[in-house]
Amino acid sequence: MRVTQPLQRNLQQIPNEVATIDGERRHTWAEFVDRVARLAGGLHQLGLKTGDRVAVIGLNSDRHMEVFFAVPWAGGVIVPTNYRWSAPEIAFSLNDSGTRVLFIDRAFWPLVEALRPLVEDPLTVICLDDALPGHDAVHDELIAASAAVDEHVAGADDLSGIFYTGGTTGRSKGVMLTHGNHVANTLQFAAMIGLSPDIVYLHGAPMFHIADALYIYLVTHLGARHVFIPRFEPAACAQAMQDHAVTDTILVPTMIQMLLEQPGFAEYDLGKLARLYYGASPMPESVAIDLIGKLPWVAAYQLYGQTEAAPLLTALDARYHVTEGPLAGRLRSAGRAVPAVELRIVDESGAEVPRGTVGEIVARGPNIMKGYWGREDLSAETLRGGWLHTGDAAYMDDGGFIFISDRLKDMIISGGENVYSTEVENALYQHEDVAQVAVIGIPDEKWGERVHAVVVPRDGTQPDPAELMAFCRTLIADYKCPRSVSFRDEPLPLSGAGKVLKTELRKPFWEGRDRQVN
Repeated sequence: MRVTQPLQRNLQQIPNEVATIDGERRHTWAEFVDRVARLAGGLHQLGLKTGDRVAVIGLNSDRHMEVFFAVPWAGGVIVPTNYRWSAPEIAFSLNDSGTRVLFIDRAFWPLVEALRPLVEDPLTVICLDDALPGHDAVHDELIAASAAVDEHVAGADDLSGIFYTGGTTGRSKGVMLTHGNHVANTLQFAAMIGLSPDIVYLHGAPMFHIADALYIYLVTHLGARHVFIPRFEPAACAQAMQDHAVTDTILVPTMIQMLLEQPGFAEYDLGKLARLYYGASPMPESVAIDLIGKLPWVAAYQLYGQTEAAPLLTALDARYHVTEGPLAGRLRSAGRAVPAVELRIVDESGAEVPRGTVGEIVARGPNIMKGYWGREDLSAETLRGGWLHTGDAAYMDDGGFIFISDRLKDMIISGGENVYSTEVENALYQHEDVAQVAVIGIPDEKWGERVHAVVVPRDGTQPDPAELMAFCRTLIADYKCPRSVSFRDEPLPLSGAGKVLKTELRKPFWEGRDRQVN
């Protein structure tokens, strides 16, 4: 039950099979494992000790995946980092986790200069690709100069990674996932889908995201093949699928829509694509129908979960991606619990509610996180009673399918990225013209939901929406910033307890819809 064990198995059984394809680079499993073991040796030379944290910021690549395995091979803990975050947000995660080693590629090198004065401990910075000014080591040079070291044999309950998410209080949370969490979720998923070692998986979604991390481990467990493109672009994605006979990939619904709607889509040969997984945000029914129409041979699977579950909780089987026949009617469902996950819909007291009644999704199983790094209070609250409280509102039908209707947490999902309203509000409150602000999610045809700010200006001011949005970008990641702003002369509506009634603010935007998420 450790994430590095499959490397030993692949080395023993399929050393000469191709493991990774990244542009012109190809590595067999024997070569990949050797590089991982040497990179782990290089980390030891740089002073890495058991339990030390190592962050990585980079586009998708085979080297990026080598870091994912070299860190635990050396006994360390991986900290995948969202490259869309601002420097202060990244610095918080590094300081909070006590990370002192950072892998970073050329695309994000300007962050290094911004991060150094913000981090509390000296950073050892390793270039993932080229040697750049101010580096301490270069990925390939470190491998070439280091001897392979034996694998650190971790236990199932040992920490494997810390994955940072946004926080409802404006502070990011480090989700502690163990080796056992990752291995369990890998086996749970493989058992449900029935995958084989013959798959060719395309890393198109960002590798820092827990959804793609699931496939880093899964595809490796199967001894299958990894293909990388730096980042998702519709044409590059379709071209890679054609060139490498890709059979499997995961994309967020927005990406699927862009893929299907790109000019010349029908000219690509995607005949080998067998399974397309989607998650991170609900799939608009129109996009699902377009997918069925344009790729009728592809088995589509909706996946639901969260970082705290490593990440998978439910899956909607391909059989239910139909609009006619006896299995129709569940296309809007998030599916049923995967093997070894117990799922319930409960009320505020924790009691299970009758089928068809909306309540909170709670879950337990071997894939549920160890807790939040340094946040014992929040860990206890989220895992109370031995169940993960997801903060998502849903109902369950008689077949065990869940239908998500709203979010209990103050969160917006835009283009597959989680945006916590409080983070955005905290940023806007720093603007001198803002007296009150509430951030809500409103429907958006492309991104699912759009971040919208409702602002009460200070007396005598007339803030400009564009200027407020630009101000936000100096403090938080661009994707979290409002895409639209409206103003009110009267104070924000409050509950008896003094909380802003966001349900009232959202009503005009969601009127006529049967659920309050998109």
